[in-house]
Amino acid sequence: MIKYILLDKWFLFLLFIFNLSGTAYGYYWYRYQLSETPDIFLLFVPDSPTASLFFTIVLLFFLFRRNLPYIEALALITLFKYGIWAVVMNLLTLMVEGSLGLTGYMLMFSHGAMAFQGLLYAPYYAIKLRHIVFAAIWTLHNDVIDYVFGQMPVYSSLTEYMDEIGYFTFWLSILSIGIAYALTIKPKNLLS
Repeated sequence: MIKYILLDKWFLFLLFIFNLSGTAYGYYWYRYQLSETPDIFLLFVPDSPTASLFFTIVLLFFLFRRNLPYIEALALITLFKYGIWAVVMNLLTLMVEGSLGLTGYMLMFSHGAMAFQGLLYAPYYAIKLRHIVFAAIWTLHNDVIDYVFGQMPVYSSLTEYMDEIGYFTFWLSILSIGIAYALTIKPKNLLS
């Protein structure tokens, strides 16, 4: 029953529209940071919208009953990573500032949903180990761009914790890669 709903064309289309809208809003959200970002880093600055873009592309291909494994691996790893990351950063903001505006709660809900939907579709991805390796390199490279070259998302009240956030983010990347492997590659190995 769940598989029928998740792969139903109308459901996929609605999810596609929802994610496309969220992706567009996410890039809009980053507009000020992107206007100050050197061109060489532009691809790696808008983390969550790019994760959402990967999943939007996956959904578009699912509408036509096709798989795009490299993009699926990128979507799975980055949706989980940046979904969880944004929830944690907003909780940390709440702890540091003592309050969180409506936008912060909206970000927690929407990014939590990002992480969940990436995991929810994992059984339908055609991911192989090479796809995980490619997405892992992308993800860890993005961490270097963010925390070595200083291109991480701006949370003004958290700037004094950037070293700790960078450390947390690295291990969240490792966890996300491990989860992707566990959900897509390991089950195939158990069946063979």
